Amino acid sequence: MDNETEATYITLDGYVEDDKYRYVYFIILFTAYILIICSNSTIVCLIWIHKNLHEPMYIFIAALLMNSVLFSTNIYPKLLNDILSDKQIISLSACLLQFFIIYFLASSEFLLLAVMAYDRYVSICKPLQYPTIMKNSTVTVLLVLTWFVSACHIAVPAILSAETKLCHLTMKGIFCNNAIYELLCLHSGVITIYGVVALIDLAILPVLFIIFTYTKILLIAYHSCKEVRKKAAETCLPHLLVLISFSCLCAYDISIARVESNLSKTVRLLMTLQTILYNPLFNPLIYGLKMKEISKHLKKLFCTTKVI
Repeated sequence: MDNETEATYITLDGYVEDDKYRYVYFIILFTAYILIICSNSTIVCLIWIHKNLHEPMYIFIAALLMNSVLFSTNIYPKLLNDILSDKQIISLSACLLQFFIIYFLASSEFLLLAVMAYDRYVSICKPLQYPTIMKNSTVTVLLVLTWFVSACHIAVPAILSAETKLCHLTMKGIFCNNAIYELLCLHSGVITIYGVVALIDLAILPVLFIIFTYTKILLIAYHSCKEVRKKAAETCLPHLLVLISFSCLCAYDISIARVESNLSKTVRLLMTLQTILYNPLFNPLIYGLKMKEISKHLKKLFCTTKVI
């Protein structure tokens, strides 16, 4: 990338009446960011500290929640700074890096949910073989592959976008998501085709695998005893809730950037904020309340704090 490209700055034109409500925006988003960091980090620390949570299912949950922390840290500090600034701008190189991190973490979340579905399938449908299949080495390999495959897929469109000439320097957004493609002079067929391939590999196929896996779990649980059905409900329901909410938000993010929309700037802003608020905030809530062992440790933690 040459010096001219590195010096290019993009204006983020997704804010609504920023001067009038800037401190309201700042307080709301700053509070949300602190809650995201604290809630996700608390559960990750509990999983790290307590040996009875050193199981594949909880390790995958910790990885998922760490994704939420990294995702939010990639967006919120810049967002909060922009709210208090007179001009909302970002360099092209920083924008491409933010774009890469957003979609790298988003795609790895789909793959993590697929891995978690496989873990639940082995645990419920093949309980006797579970210790030999889901060994520590297997968990490590699955985690590394999840992040490596995601990074390789997302690096390609990021590099291709960096090498394509820009005709516009104003983006309809508050951070660098798919809307970056609207700035390119030419809508590259290679980027479009690769985007479809990445969407299939990183989102559609994992979702289909999850649906197939949970269908098998439900069928086996239905014909099993009450204890098996209870275990399936307790451990699978949180993953399904996370998958449904995350899939809906990702579908919005992809469609709003790729399809010309008549939505007002206010509506676009509110919808965009939902994509960065819901999952990072609700994931620890879902796992903290629905996962029995995590909930037990959370109650102990806060009860002890109250006594002290």
